[in-house]
Amino acid sequence: MNKRIVVLPGDGIGPEVIRAAVSILLHAADLAGVDLTLTEAAVGGDALDRFGTPLPSATVRECSSADAVLLGAVGGARWDSNLPELRPEKGLLRLRKELQLYANFRPVRLFQSLVDSSVLKRQIASGVDFVVVRELTGGLYFGEPRGIHGDFGSETGLNTMAYERYEIERIARKAFELARTRKRSVTSVDKANVREVSRLWRQVVEEVHKSYPDVELLHQYVDNCAMQVVLRPSQFDVVLTENMFGDILSDLAGALTGSIGTLPSASLGDGTALYEPVHGSAPDIAGKNIANPIGAILCAAMMFDLSFGRTDVASRITSAVEHTLEDGFRTADLSGCGGTVVGTDEFARQVKSRLILR
Repeated sequence: MNKRIVVLPGDGIGPEVIRAAVSILLHAADLAGVDLTLTEAAVGGDALDRFGTPLPSATVRECSSADAVLLGAVGGARWDSNLPELRPEKGLLRLRKELQLYANFRPVRLFQSLVDSSVLKRQIASGVDFVVVRELTGGLYFGEPRGIHGDFGSETGLNTMAYERYEIERIARKAFELARTRKRSVTSVDKANVREVSRLWRQVVEEVHKSYPDVELLHQYVDNCAMQVVLRPSQFDVVLTENMFGDILSDLAGALTGSIGTLPSASLGDGTALYEPVHGSAPDIAGKNIANPIGAILCAAMMFDLSFGRTDVASRITSAVEHTLEDGFRTADLSGCGGTVVGTDEFARQVKSRLILR
């Protein structure tokens, strides 16, 4: 098996956590007999500083021809005053569009050894294991018209929420197919009581569900879902929702696992997939070797599973992370539940030492 991966270190702590993930990725590939070719490219603020654009055409070409893409993070306060089209985040949004990555999978799993790191009581947090399936290329983040209009002092800000039937159909299928590999339950999240877009969302999801009679379908309004994520998170298996709701709910889920630094994600379409930890660029801790690399390392696991078809390798990487935590090693953000606090690179080294393939 020969695979080509494009690595986008990005901004802030991105290069640090990606360095950790790449060390695990290469070690796992070596043990599994998988040949990897890694190519590095620029995106976000890094690309702005070097090339004057958040997404160089060369990066698009490299990513389009790769088997998978591994991204660190983009953004930071130093670019906040840039024009909208010259913000680091625009590079990521455009890359998702270019690669037609319409489905984002965000697993939320609380390792038992971290149960005391959760903001929730042990009896509520224990056993949390669900996936947020987020539509990624539609909704408010991409709708037109948009912008700030009018004279100074009387401006109007405008964003358009819009979804077409086909966009809802394809993300719903992804959610139901994923549920078939898990506990066969999908909770579709919307705001159908007040939004026409959400009423269409619910209608189309129910129609798609007819092709998956073996999967349970539930509906929740987004405000209730946010409350349920905190009150009774173990009820969820697959959470299906639109772009902005999915963005918010998956970040909220970071509180369940003790740190948003533990959460990976995969952005999927019908070709090249992109893997990125859910956390941001955290420029305040960049370069200090204290960032949590678990989310990035678990991205490597997801890559082996979803892009390479090596579920066995993915499982071993996840187990190595779990054993490292069980043995008491923690990064600073997880220090509240005791153990030995180590830096980003050392945590990755500990995971690597526990990675065994049979």
